Amino acid sequence: MRSITTLDLQYAHRFYGFGGEAQYLHGHTGILTIEVEDSVEEGVNMVFPCNEIKKTAWEMLQNFDHALILRQDDPLLPAILKVYEEQGIRNGTPVNRQKGPAFQTELATAYPECRLVVTKETMTVEGMIRIVYELLKDRLNIAKLTFTSGVNGAAQEYPVSAPYKKRCPKCGILLNENGSCPKCGYMAPRD
Repeated sequence: MRSITTLDLQYAHRFYGFGGEAQYLHGHTGILTIEVEDSVEEGVNMVFPCNEIKKTAWEMLQNFDHALILRQDDPLLPAILKVYEEQGIRNGTPVNRQKGPAFQTELATAYPECRLVVTKETMTVEGMIRIVYELLKDRLNIAKLTFTSGVNGAAQEYPVSAPYKKRCPKCGILLNENGSCPKCGYMAPRD
């Protein structure tokens, strides 16, 4: 069975080197749908609490919210960084509190202090799905990702392993390495 949740991401980007309207810097509301598959956890009667899926995903994905996403070879990138430097905001400001941990994968690098994500390829809906999966595949048992942005959308299904990880029978979230629930304190019986 699957638990399904969505996240809204507001971002700006452009398709550097493309013809048409997408070559201009513009913004979107992207909607990411995450489907997590596993068995129904007895006691809580759910696969995985949707609020916990959202919290786990948001830790990394908040770097994309209200951020500028540019391809690594876009000539706007050095210009943006120069302006941020001149304004004294390149390394963040006290009001820039909504940021996840910096990350670097083969597909993207997040600079949370700049509210900037630099991608290897043009940031399309398909590209976003690939980036999200790379960031979350070890944290959630992802069965499917769907990302829509404006009139564009894409989806990808993934093979899942079951059971994925031990979860709390009281609240459904992942147990830590000690077999205890970080949310409610439940301790798994020792074998």
